[in-house]
Amino acid sequence: MNKKICFVTTTRISIESFFVPQIKYLAKNGFDVTVVCTPKGDMQGLLGDTVRYVPIDIPRGISFFGSFSAISKMKKFFKKERFDIVQYSTPNAAMYASIASRLTGVKIRNYHIMGFRYLGSSGIGGMLLKAIEMISCKNSTDFECVSPSNRKFGIENGFFTEENSCVVWNGSSGGVDLKKFDVSKRTEYRNEIRSRHGIKNDEFVFGFVGRVTRDKGINEILSAFKKMNGAKLLMVGDLSEAGTLDSALYSQSKENESIIYTNEVSDVEKYMAAIDVLLFPSYREGFGNVVIEAASMKTPAIVSDIMGPIDAVLKDESAIVVPPHDEASLADAMSKVMNDIDIAKMGNTAYDFVKSGFDSDIMCQKVLERKNELIKRLS
Repeated sequence: MNKKICFVTTTRISIESFFVPQIKYLAKNGFDVTVVCTPKGDMQGLLGDTVRYVPIDIPRGISFFGSFSAISKMKKFFKKERFDIVQYSTPNAAMYASIASRLTGVKIRNYHIMGFRYLGSSGIGGMLLKAIEMISCKNSTDFECVSPSNRKFGIENGFFTEENSCVVWNGSSGGVDLKKFDVSKRTEYRNEIRSRHGIKNDEFVFGFVGRVTRDKGINEILSAFKKMNGAKLLMVGDLSEAGTLDSALYSQSKENESIIYTNEVSDVEKYMAAIDVLLFPSYREGFGNVVIEAASMKTPAIVSDIMGPIDAVLKDESAIVVPPHDEASLADAMSKVMNDIDIAKMGNTAYDFVKSGFDSDIMCQKVLERKNELIKRLS
């Protein structure tokens, strides 16, 4: 008889971005898999016929009535289904699902930790987010961290122990799909995107991929880029949080013909091939999936010396590491990769590192092994 596992996230985007390959792989290899998240779009179509989708509204932010409703609905559902494992990610989903699964006697309550969100906040808001994290951890039996550095932080700060936590394989949320990020098409993709945006083949292009928001180090990117003569900057990602940026910097950047904003794109692998160096000076991360996605297209990176991204690179070999919140260090690193560093060699090293350590096909196998280890405790 197949074992039953339920994945819970707050929104569809988390499932779509990180978990679909492993969810489908588990469904093909001995698990009855259910996904729970806030209803949006054709979730069942995304998951296919082998995975069941159950919509439950999980509020974002603070909502007393929404929280009570989400816990109540999950409690009723978990009691009916009697799952062997309930796995949850993202702060709100983790708190509600951990409480509901504990109350209904689920023996394996697996918290998939993608970073500690409270580290990006201060004051009462930061205290509240930390309290939410502690509640989720207290109600969980097992922990999977997306990076070794985040696991170390969690152990040192008492969120979980060395015995009940792990990093699956080498970390990341799901590895990189090397069939989608096909390095053999690098030149084709590079030419296509550069032509689309009027960028010459011999122009040096820095790139950012992700949410355009303060915590991703965008102010530092925009400030540092002012000093890069003759370069272009591709800013690829959602602009809905651009209001968090320095308003003068952002306004100036919108008027700069060397800076190109694309908003979100569906062919991010092509943009990874089009840029010469990825910029990722984030303030906090669980891992830094965009770094290994860029590396899979032989594009090296400049990343912050913080938990998560430091586990996605080989320092000074596949990437340059700089302090967070440090525009001067970022500008210095950008100047070096433009003028003094063999970025082709660095890109080749980055690709080899990702191919051997973050292939999503192998990650799916490692996830299956991990879930089977957890299931053994039930016998």
